[in-house]
Amino acid sequence: MRILVVGGGYVGMYTALRLQRKLKRGEAQVIVVDPEPYMTYQPFLPEAAAGSISPRHVVVPLRRILPRCQVVIGEATAIDHANRTASVRTLASAEEGTGAIDIHYDELVLAPGSVSRTLPIPGLAEYGIGFKTVEEAIGLRNHVLEQLDIASSTRDPAVRDAALTFVFVGGGYAGVEALGELEDMARYAARYYHNLSPDDLKWVLVEATDRILPEVGEEMGEYAVRELRRRNIDVRLETRLDSCENRVAVLSDGSRFPARTLVWTAGVKPHPILAATDLPVNSRGRLPCTAALQVDGAEHAWAAGDAAAVPDLTSDASGALCAPNAQHAVRQSKVLAGNVLAALRDQPLTDYAHKYVGSVASLGLHKGVAHVYGRKLKGYPAWFMHRAYHLSRVPTLNRKARVLAEWTLAGLFKREIVSLGSLEHPRAEFQLAAGTGRHPEAS
Repeated sequence: MRILVVGGGYVGMYTALRLQRKLKRGEAQVIVVDPEPYMTYQPFLPEAAAGSISPRHVVVPLRRILPRCQVVIGEATAIDHANRTASVRTLASAEEGTGAIDIHYDELVLAPGSVSRTLPIPGLAEYGIGFKTVEEAIGLRNHVLEQLDIASSTRDPAVRDAALTFVFVGGGYAGVEALGELEDMARYAARYYHNLSPDDLKWVLVEATDRILPEVGEEMGEYAVRELRRRNIDVRLETRLDSCENRVAVLSDGSRFPARTLVWTAGVKPHPILAATDLPVNSRGRLPCTAALQVDGAEHAWAAGDAAAVPDLTSDASGALCAPNAQHAVRQSKVLAGNVLAALRDQPLTDYAHKYVGSVASLGLHKGVAHVYGRKLKGYPAWFMHRAYHLSRVPTLNRKARVLAEWTLAGLFKREIVSLGSLEHPRAEFQLAAGTGRHPEAS
C-alpha cells in the first residue's frame, strides 16, 4: 500500500508526520514529493527579512522530521488519478536526460499549496519582488539594505529618491507584516549612514479594497492603518497598481512613484499542478472536497489547505468554505491523516469542523494587532501574542528553542544590518577572476 503526499508544506508535512506515527509497521509506505527539502514556516518570513530570525530557523528539514517516510525532492508535473500515477521531475532528471519518473500510489494526498497571484500589469514581471518563500524574504532584505547603500553613495537626486522609495502592493498579512518589519529595520539601519535619516525613506502601501488586514476585524484594521500612517507610511486604500514600467509605480489615483523596490503580495492562487490532473476543480481552480477532506467525486484522493475548497461546517452561511490559511491547514492535516488511516482500516471517517478563533498580526518590533476569541488587542500585547502563538505553532522542539534563543539574543544586542546580496551569486567573483586573470585579492 502506497500513500503519495504531493507537497511538503503545512498540510503535506503534518499529514505525513501523523501518518508515520500512527501507521503500523508494514501497513503502508508514505512518499512525500516536494521541490524543496524543507517546509517553510511562512509567518516567520517577515522576521527573517528583518533579521530577527536566521533563515535556516524558518524552515524545517523534511528528511529529519519524516525519517520513516520516503522523501522525493522533485516537482509533480502531472497526475493521472485514473491510473494512480504521478509524474515527477526530480533533480536527477535533467542530469540523466530521462525526463520525469512515474510514481504509482494507492491513496493520494494533494497538498501543493499556492503560488503568488499576479496580474498582467506592465513591468510587474520585470521589477516586482514576491514574498512567499524564504529565498524571496532574504533577497528582499538584502535588496532594501543595498538601496540604502546606493542612496548614500549617489550624487543624482533622482537615483537617490528612487532608491529610498519602497512600494508594497497588497494589504493582507504578507504585505503589512513585511512592510512593518522592513520599515523598522531600515529606519534602524539609516542611523549608520552619515548622509541618510529615517525621514528620507518613503514607504507606500497600496491596497485595492477599503481596508487592510480584514482577518483581524474592521476596528483593528483601522487601528493598523492609523499606526502605519503615524510612522509616515503612505497607506493608499481603494487604489490599484496600474504600471511599474521603467521602475516607476503608477497608481490608479494618478500618483507616480519612481521606486527601485516594488513588493507584490496581492494574493495567491492554487498551485498549477491542480490543472495538470484529471481531478475536478471549481471555478477558482481549487479541488472541491467533502467535509471529510476527500476530493468530491474521486475515490482515494484527499486534499486540504490552499488547494482545497472545504465546506465550513461551523458557518451559518450556505455554501461557506474554510479560509485558505495556516490555522485551518494545520488542523485539517490532523483530520486528513486520521481519515486516510480510517479508509485503510475500513473505519468511519470524521468531518472537519473548526470555528475560526481569530488572528494576530505584527506591525514591526513591539507593535501589532490581534482579534482572538472576541478580544481585541493592539500594540505590545498584540505583538507579544503574535510571537507566542507562532512560537507554539512552529514545528519541532528544536526549531522552537532556536527561534526563542534568537529572539532573546536580539533583545540583548543591536540589530544585524549587513547585506549579503552577493550570496545570491556565489560564483560571480570566481568567474570574474577566471575570465580576466585578476586574482580576487589583487588591487
